[in-house]
Amino acid sequence: MTTTTSQPTAPTPNRSWLVSRGLIPDHGPQRVIALATFVNMVGTGVFMTSAALFFTRSVGLPLTKVALGMGIAALVGMLAGMPVGHLADRRGPREIYLLTLIVRAVSMASLVFVHTFWLFVVVVCLTQLANSAGGAARGPLVRGFGGTNLTEFRSYLRSVANLAGCCGALAAGTAVQLDTRAAYLALVLGNALSFVACAAIITRLPSLPPVPAPTESGRWVVLKDAPYLVVTGLDAVMSIQGQVLVFALPLWITLRTDAPRWFIGVAVAVNTALVAALQVRASRGIDTGSAAGRALRRSGLAFLIGMALMAATAGIPGWIAVVLLTVGIAAHTVGELWHAAASLELQFRLAPAHAQGQYTGVSGFGTGLANVVAPSVLGLLCVAWGAPGWLLMGGVFVVVGLGAPHVVRWAERTRMHAAHAA
Repeated sequence: MTTTTSQPTAPTPNRSWLVSRGLIPDHGPQRVIALATFVNMVGTGVFMTSAALFFTRSVGLPLTKVALGMGIAALVGMLAGMPVGHLADRRGPREIYLLTLIVRAVSMASLVFVHTFWLFVVVVCLTQLANSAGGAARGPLVRGFGGTNLTEFRSYLRSVANLAGCCGALAAGTAVQLDTRAAYLALVLGNALSFVACAAIITRLPSLPPVPAPTESGRWVVLKDAPYLVVTGLDAVMSIQGQVLVFALPLWITLRTDAPRWFIGVAVAVNTALVAALQVRASRGIDTGSAAGRALRRSGLAFLIGMALMAATAGIPGWIAVVLLTVGIAAHTVGELWHAAASLELQFRLAPAHAQGQYTGVSGFGTGLANVVAPSVLGLLCVAWGAPGWLLMGGVFVVVGLGAPHVVRWAERTRMHAAHAA
């Protein structure tokens, strides 16, 4: 009689250890959303890094027309957030988000046929509309599957998005180096495929039923919520900081300092690495309205410190400029971490569950508007005016941060009164 002995199996990763270290979420739907986020942002990082070069080098459009077309698209795209967010609230966010991903895939793939300026404007406007709509539909999806620790999950998703965007940017470097139409088309189609892949991943999520709306609430409840609109306005001003490191600083380094130009890439890498590594940790404790208000106040001070250090680099030796820029970037990134955590907390905390998509759409409108005006504001103040402009912009962030706790308290009081009245 022969006996068989079981063969040892290959060791498998300890999933509980990965969860405890915060490397993967502890719920299946959250893992699905995280994977979809990574795939989506890899494609977005690939395209955004090379978009200007694709339109100028491959399509053959002048840079001025590319900038004009993308500006028009950004303005048009902001219009989709609130109505599509409302549709996601009433019809279910999973299905609406899937639809926006398919539209994004089709519109992105259509770029391979663009050869004229007006066709370029039409296609990029469609792309931006779908992008804005997708963000609004994704809000209630994240809220619905975020679980009890929604703050940490949102921060985790932001870390995933930053890491994926960095990976996409590195991948795009190869195509940019080749500088051929075939290489640029591969990036465009790769981004389109990332939307298809993201949609396929999202289909693994169960449908979320719409949250019933109170009978007395109107159709566009967010437009009647004055405190939330003011919070959105303050957050939009603070969101201008997102263009400091990617727009103002590269021009500043090139035109006003003796720092080596290669440091521009290092600056972006340092910021991305810090956000990916520290966003979850920086968000801990920012899980109430008052905590979010205080975080915005701290972020304004951090932005002022970072921008003052950057402003001080004009006219000093290159190696000293590099040191000051590195410290300034670190300070700015700390402010960015606090701002992102506070902004997300308020976006979800102040929004009623039955109108999360609608509120997310309005918040996205504010952020989109900030992205549109930021290059002009930062170009005028920081690049053209110089050091005083950096300090003035930093002072604006401080003022917004100081006012934020008072506005947040106002917003929370109105919700308490509404709850008591109900």
